Amino acid sequence: MADRSTVVRQWDFRWSGVVRKQYKTGGEHFRAITRQTLLGDANDERGLNNLLRYFEIEPGGYSSLERHQHPHMVVVIRGRGRVILGDRVEPIDHLDCVYVAPDTFHQFHATDREPLGFLCVVDRERDRPVLPTAEERARLAENPAVAKLMKSG
Repeated sequence: MADRSTVVRQWDFRWSGVVRKQYKTGGEHFRAITRQTLLGDANDERGLNNLLRYFEIEPGGYSSLERHQHPHMVVVIRGRGRVILGDRVEPIDHLDCVYVAPDTFHQFHATDREPLGFLCVVDRERDRPVLPTAEERARLAENPAVAKLMKSG
C-alpha cells in the first residue's frame, strides 16, 4: 500500500496548494469570512471521513447563524471573538476549543480589531445548515447578549 501521508505547509494562515474560497455562495446572513479546506476535500484521495477546514473572519465579520444535525469541533488559532451557542454568548480566544452540539444554533464573530481564524473538523458526509425561523430568532433574542450579536439570517 502506498504511503499517502503528507504535510500541507502554511505561511501567514494560507496553506500550500489550498484555494481560499468564499464562505458560502449567496445570502446576506454572513459577513467578511472565507474558508480553506485543508484535508478531506472532494479531490482528496486519502479516503478521509472528515474535513479539516480553516475559516477566517475579518474584523467585525461573522458566520451564519445556523444549526444542523452534525456536530462541529473548532479550535481557535488566530485572534479572538465571540460565539453564539444556543441561547448564550461565549468569548473565544487563541487555542480555545469549541464543541457545537447537533441542532444548536451557532454563530462566530470576530472582534472589531483583529481577524478570527479557526480550524473546524466535520464529517465529510453531513446535513445542510438551517437558518432560524422568525420564531426561533425571537426565542434566541430573549437573551440580550445573543440579541446584540445576532445578525440577519
